Amino acid sequence: MIVITLTKVPKSLQGDLTKWYQEIQTGVYVGNVSARIRDLLWERIMKNIGRGEATMVYNTNNELGYSFRTTRQDRAVVDFEGIPLMMHLNVATGPVKHGFSDAAKFHRAKVMTRKAANRQQHHDYSGPLVTLDLETTGLDPITDEIISIGATKQVGREPITQFYQLINTDHAMPDKITALTKITADMLAEQGIALSTGLKELKDFIGDADIIGYNLRFDEAFLSNGLRKTAQPALSNKLVDLMPIVKKSNKFLDNYRLETVLADYEIENSEPHQALSDAKATLLLANKLIENGVLKI
Repeated sequence: MIVITLTKVPKSLQGDLTKWYQEIQTGVYVGNVSARIRDLLWERIMKNIGRGEATMVYNTNNELGYSFRTTRQDRAVVDFEGIPLMMHLNVATGPVKHGFSDAAKFHRAKVMTRKAANRQQHHDYSGPLVTLDLETTGLDPITDEIISIGATKQVGREPITQFYQLINTDHAMPDKITALTKITADMLAEQGIALSTGLKELKDFIGDADIIGYNLRFDEAFLSNGLRKTAQPALSNKLVDLMPIVKKSNKFLDNYRLETVLADYEIENSEPHQALSDAKATLLLANKLIENGVLKI
């Protein structure tokens, strides 16, 4: 029998453990695996624990019949004549911080200077960027339809320009989509334009700019299908999806929905699931990633 307790760890790690253990209470996992799998899972916990804490208790051949491991800095596992004991520490321990020598400080200063210069270089990127977001009647680009298009364009330090258009469609508006987007069938009938016109105007707005989006594969699929249906040439612009970039640079988010990512980067989106508002928020996210040196265009 193996028992693992987790505190303040990423949800991705919690979900990973459920492949081998049963979560009988929040943060408490029980299972029965081989010693090899147990040790491999502990290595995985250590690698992905983030700022959390973990303790493992498992069967072993000693007088108590069990032993334990922990990452807690206010505890230490000590061996007392073959018996494992958990020692309470008056002063929390942690990893030793190396690099107090002058040489280490000089090296660290060079690294920080180089990173700052790199951030400034990318922050000063002056090429045209367009962030794009679509709202649709569903998730299938073949059977569902685009109902709104939002985009923003940034060229160096010039004022940001915007594009927004409702798209009229004969496709029935699902109630859940109206509840999510606040777009009704009447709004599309009164304010919407034909898909062919909307896509042509969008392409004129984009020009030769790089296109950036969040989960851009979704929008790209609808755009590609829409351009085919309206007999228009496919987009040839460079496409940059921020989702995999965020996943690589920030591995400890609870999930990677746009609202979660924006909250982590302290970006406010006043109207979620409104195409133009989402496009504006995506532009702010892209600029933060460029400034941090994470997004390189």
